[in-house]
Amino acid sequence: MLCLKGPGGRFWRPRQHPRGWWGFLSLARVGPGAGAGAARDYWRSGDQELVSSTWDLDHHYVHRSVIPTLHFQQSLPRLPVPDVEDSIKRYLAAQKPLLKDNEYRTTEKLAKDFKNGVGKKLQRHLVELDRKNSHTSYISGPWLDMYLSARDPIVINSNPFLILKRDPQESYNRQIMRATNLVVSAMKFLNSLRNNILEPDIYFVNPKWNKSKKFKRFLSFLPTSVSWYGAYFAEAYPLDMSQYVHLFNSSRIPKQGKDQLFSDPGARHLLVMRNGHFYVFNILDPIGNILHPHEIRAHLINILQDKETIAEYPLGYLTTENRNTWAAVREQLLKAGNEESIYKIDSAIFCLCLDSFRIQESSHLSHSMLHGYGYNRWFDKSFSLIVAANGDAGINFEHSWGDGIAVVRFLNELYQNSTKHPAIEPRSTAAVLSPTNVEKLAFHLNDSIQTAVTIARKNFDKKRHDLKVKPFEFRKFGKKYVIQERMSPDAIFQLACQLAAYRHFGKIVPTYESCSTAGFKHGRTEAIRSATIYAKQCAEAFIRDRNKHSVQELRKLIDNCSKYHKFLQVEASLGAGFDRHLFALRYLAESRGDPLPEFYQDPAYDYINYNIISTSTLNSPSILLGGFGPVVPEGFGIGYHICDYWVGCNVTAYAETDLDEFLLCLEGSFNDIFDICEGRPLK
Repeated sequence: MLCLKGPGGRFWRPRQHPRGWWGFLSLARVGPGAGAGAARDYWRSGDQELVSSTWDLDHHYVHRSVIPTLHFQQSLPRLPVPDVEDSIKRYLAAQKPLLKDNEYRTTEKLAKDFKNGVGKKLQRHLVELDRKNSHTSYISGPWLDMYLSARDPIVINSNPFLILKRDPQESYNRQIMRATNLVVSAMKFLNSLRNNILEPDIYFVNPKWNKSKKFKRFLSFLPTSVSWYGAYFAEAYPLDMSQYVHLFNSSRIPKQGKDQLFSDPGARHLLVMRNGHFYVFNILDPIGNILHPHEIRAHLINILQDKETIAEYPLGYLTTENRNTWAAVREQLLKAGNEESIYKIDSAIFCLCLDSFRIQESSHLSHSMLHGYGYNRWFDKSFSLIVAANGDAGINFEHSWGDGIAVVRFLNELYQNSTKHPAIEPRSTAAVLSPTNVEKLAFHLNDSIQTAVTIARKNFDKKRHDLKVKPFEFRKFGKKYVIQERMSPDAIFQLACQLAAYRHFGKIVPTYESCSTAGFKHGRTEAIRSATIYAKQCAEAFIRDRNKHSVQELRKLIDNCSKYHKFLQVEASLGAGFDRHLFALRYLAESRGDPLPEFYQDPAYDYINYNIISTSTLNSPSILLGGFGPVVPEGFGIGYHICDYWVGCNVTAYAETDLDEFLLCLEGSFNDIFDICEGRPLK
C-alpha cells in the first residue's frame, strides 16, 4: 500500500479515500470553508505542504446555517429582576403546603418584615448592579459562584449524565466504530460552532418557520442589534448561546474555597482514558481541519491495544474527592513535576472514556454514566464522552459552566450526525499508523499522592455502593392522551410525584423542578415549586380521604393542579420565579459583608431548599436515559421523559428499600390519575 509520510512523521494512505487523491488531500493554505476544487487548484500550483486533514473539507461541519450562530446574542432580552413584593408573595404561596399553621405565621411575618425593610435596600442595590452590567444577567455570576464554591464532590452530587440511544444499525455499535463516529461528529459540531455556522438555538411556536429558507435568510440580513425582534414577530424565540463557549477545551480546576473554570480554545488534542491511563493526540490541524476518521480510529485502536491493566494509582479518583482535598493534592501533583501532563488534561477538547466492560442492563448503564468505577473518569472536564465495550454511549458533564439545554442540543446533533452521516463504516479498513502519534501521559507520584489516591478510591467506592438507580415506565398513557384530556403533561407527571411522595412520606415535601431561562441573555434556570397547595389538596383527597370524594370532584382537583402548574411554568420561564431572586439578594448581602437578614435564618427557608424530590425533564429524540444523584441523603433524583404514548423516568436514591417503595407509590399514583381520567372510581 502506498503511504505518504507527512509533517511530524504522520503516515497517510490516500487510496483509502473514495474520492482518491483530491478528496484525500487538504492543503495548508486552503481554509476550512474551501471545497475539493480549491484543494485541487492549490496542489496544482506546486506547493506540496500537507496538513493533517485528510478528507473532504465540506465534511468538517454538521451543517452550514444561513443564520450566523450568535446572530441574536446581542439583541436578546435581559432577564428581568422581579419585584421583592412579587417574590415574597410567590415564596409564601410555595411555603403554605409545607408548613403547619403556626410555622407559616412565623415565616409570613419574617417575609413581610424583609420585604418592607432590608429586602428593599438589597433590591435597590441589585437593580443598580444589574443596570451597570447590561452585558449579562443578575443571576449569572452568583449562580456560577454557587457551583464553584460548593465543596462536596461533584460526582453524583452535581454532574448529571445523559445516555444516547444506540445506533439503529447494530453493526455500527462496536466500540471503536461508535467512538470514532461520535468523536468525528463532536469535532464537526465544534467546527460549526467556532466558524459561526451552527444553527442558532431558536424555539419556534409555529414549526413552519423552522423549515422556511426565505424566513431564515430574512433574519440573517437583520442587524444583530435588532435581529431578535425580527424573529419575535413571527413567534420564533432565539435562545441564549453564551454557555457554548465552555463546551470544549474547558475544565473545572479545584482551588481552596472556590474552584475556577479554565479554557484554552487553542488546544488541538483529544484526551482518551482507558483503564485509568491517559492518552492524547492532536485531532485538529493548525487551521482547524479534523483528522481523517481512519486516522482517529487507528489511534483509538492503538490505545486499546495497550496491554496495560488498570493503573496502580488512577488519578481519576482524585476528581471524586472533596474539592478542598482535591485542590491540595493537585498542588502536590504540580510541584512533583506533572505540570505538562495536567495541562494536557485540562486543555483537551474533551475527554473520551473507553471502558473495558460491557453494559449488563439499564441500571448498570445509568451507574456507568453517572459515576462508573471512578478510575476511568475525569469528572472535572466540561464533558466526558463515555463509550462502553458493547457500544453503549453517553456523557457525564460538569454542571457549573452550563445547563441541560446546551448539552441536549449538542447530543441531538451528535446522534443525528453520527447515525445519518457516519464517518466510518463496518467495511472500512483501518489506516496503518505509527503509534508515536499517540502520547501516553506519564506522572510522577510521591508517597503522599499515592496515599491520597488510595483514600479517594475508598471514599468513592463507599459512595457509589450506597447509591441506587432504577428506571420506571408507565405505559397506560403518554403525552397525547394527557393533551387530549386538556391537561399539561408536565403537570401530570409532577402531580404523580407529589402523590407518590405523600404516600411514601405521609406529607407533602419540598420539590424542585428545573426550568430554563435561556430565552434571556445569560439566563440559567429557575425553579418550579410543584409541591403546591393544589397538589396537597389532591394528595389528601386521593390518599388520606380516599373514599370521600366522587370521580368528578377528584377530576376537578387534577384539573386545578394542571392549570396552576402550567401557570408556574410560564412564570418561571419568563424569569418570574422567586428562588433565583431571593438567592441573588442573599448573595449580595453576603458579598457586601452585611449581616445575614433574619429572613434567611428562618428554618422554613432552609427547609424549602432541602429538596427531597429533585426533578428535571429530558425529552429528546436522541436520548435514551438521563439523570443525576439525589441532592439530600433521604431524597430522590428524578430525570424524566414524557413520550407520546408512555411516561418514563430514571430515579436515584441512597437507600434501595426506599427507592423500591417510592417506585411502587409512583406507579400507584399514575394508576389513580388514569382511573379518574377514565371516569372510574378509585379502588
